[in-house]
Amino acid sequence: MADKSFHVEVVSADRELYSGEATFVIAQTTVGELGVLANHEPLLGQLVPGGFVVIVEESGDRRAAAVEGGFLSVTGESVTILAEAADWADDADVASERQTLDSAEPGTDEYNRAHARLAAAEHLSKK
Repeated sequence: MADKSFHVEVVSADRELYSGEATFVIAQTTVGELGVLANHEPLLGQLVPGGFVVIVEESGDRRAAAVEGGFLSVTGESVTILAEAADWADDADVASERQTLDSAEPGTDEYNRAHARLAAAEHLSKK
């Protein structure tokens, strides 16, 4: 299975959120949603504010994280997500995030954070 998996790191300004082997990664970049499989061509992408990253681990488990801007670096052997901030979707209080999204001004940090957490939670529920 080594030829179908690759190493993934998700790092924010204050912590390492994830380090492990995956078979697929989805990320929201400024040019659209991007899917990465093993041996993907090298690229560097800018993550959107209020976006998400989905990681499908070797075991088949699906993890989703809300990310606040940053960059995605892809080599043939690894994917590194350098986010300004990142939180796991399963830590999100969906009702509270929806309330924040309804009351916050679009484009603000508060709005983007709530949007990211809801989008990540939605992708986590697509198991």
